[in-house]
Amino acid sequence: MTMPDLLPPPDPVMLAADGPISLFLDFDGTLVDIAATPDSIHVPADMALRLAALAERFDGRVALISGRAIIDLERHLGPVEIACAGSHGSDCRSADGLSIGDTPGALPAEVLERIAMFAAENDVAREDKPHGAALHFRANPSAEENGLIFAQALAGKYDLQVKRGKCVIELVARGADKAGAVRSFMQTAPFGGSRPIFVGDDVTDEDGMRAAGEFGGFGVAVGERPSDHAKYALACPAAVHHWLDL
Repeated sequence: MTMPDLLPPPDPVMLAADGPISLFLDFDGTLVDIAATPDSIHVPADMALRLAALAERFDGRVALISGRAIIDLERHLGPVEIACAGSHGSDCRSADGLSIGDTPGALPAEVLERIAMFAAENDVAREDKPHGAALHFRANPSAEENGLIFAQALAGKYDLQVKRGKCVIELVARGADKAGAVRSFMQTAPFGGSRPIFVGDDVTDEDGMRAAGEFGGFGVAVGERPSDHAKYALACPAAVHHWLDL
């Protein structure tokens, strides 16, 4: 495991290297700064247009891969006209809006009820998603340990998967991860045959970086987080914007 301050920053020149390159970008903590709550992030009004322009520069080979549901991304960005994967890669779609792979269903009603009850009893924020649910502990960090115990027990009973992030624990369908999203995109046009670069700031982004390595690419870690799979590092979302000329 390597600390980001020991990794070199990526050179902008590598984005113009011989052979096609694909960019897979996390959202929170990578393109926008982390906020106290998921709804309080600041997203520039022209961010969707800037991402579309970036995708045009790379002949369509740019995708958002976020823990947020796609509908939530669009609530902050407006219509997203590039490829994207929401809910940790469990819901993938191409730039023209067509689904890639199978779309998972929602969590069982009894799971959502138990999550809602835990959130209310422990004073933590709950976020229901089309394909999962999350508990946010930024406002009450002391509840996170019990939250993990609760989530792991629930996952074991209902055959779900627990995702960890910065002050967040999420339950999703088993097999949903950002590695699967990268692999799905790399099997379709225009991504196939390119060299993927995965840029992300959180633990769940390690899966995407690992998958990028499988296709001859690499990961770029954002922020102060140890990384097993990143080759380069950038300090913050502003540095990501500067590197991508976004």
